[in-house]
Amino acid sequence: MKKEILYNKKSREELQAELQNETFIRKTFSFYRYINIDQPEVLRNELYRSWSKLNIFGRIYISTEGINAQGSCPESNWGELIENLNSNVILKKMPLKIAIEDGESFYKLKIKVKDEIVAYNVGKEEYNMNEVGHHLSAEEFNKKMAQDNTHVVDMRNYYESEVGRFENAIIPDVDTSRELLPEVKKLLKGHEDDEVLLYCTGGIRCEKASSYLIHNGFKDVNQLNGGIIQYANDIKKNKAKSKFIGKNFVFDHRLGEKITDDIISICHQCKSQANIHINCKNDACHILFIQC
Repeated sequence: MKKEILYNKKSREELQAELQNETFIRKTFSFYRYINIDQPEVLRNELYRSWSKLNIFGRIYISTEGINAQGSCPESNWGELIENLNSNVILKKMPLKIAIEDGESFYKLKIKVKDEIVAYNVGKEEYNMNEVGHHLSAEEFNKKMAQDNTHVVDMRNYYESEVGRFENAIIPDVDTSRELLPEVKKLLKGHEDDEVLLYCTGGIRCEKASSYLIHNGFKDVNQLNGGIIQYANDIKKNKAKSKFIGKNFVFDHRLGEKITDDIISICHQCKSQANIHINCKNDACHILFIQC
């Protein structure tokens, strides 16, 4: 009996060449859901089988606490992707966020079972996913930002907010998600009774972060529904002024989506205006830095 192979065996060069030769359009999407998954490995294998047939690429993390997915789907298979999601009780009626700038976001399908779908590395006694912050629309978020005694907090790593952020946001100086929650709690100390507005790329990091802050005594915690990705779509749809300036960093091969024309960052070498992240090729480094 032939053994079923549920992972990619082609080289990066082969996969990237195949992507370059595609003649159809892809849609880049993302979604997440905190939900109890008793057998994450079973769901992982089911998704790999069905999504491979639909020629979907992406990076998907599954754990007992839920699923976090970013992917790209051929436009012609989009309806089948929705059907596939709705056929699974865990993934049914999943809110999908669509990229505002497409491109070669992913070149293969990678689905992994993880301990956490966001690697905050905080104990389960530090949060309760049944108690999270209020979800705000783009319009509501804009209105609340203009009020007194509100604190807008960027729940991303520093190198992400370097190229784009909401005006007057608090920017934690951290490089990894593991450092983020304790640092944000420290930055907000003394403001437990004030209104807190959290935002992140697609919303997932704000879910556990808002629960963590509520658990630590913050009374009025809110989060941008769907993150910067949904905000950008809503602002564009409603022809409203964006209070997010610059570029939204994304964790795929595009490394960013332009929200406004503002370039707020500088080249790390020559100090001129630049907003393009480059991955250092030195094996001792692999740091993302900005280069013109």
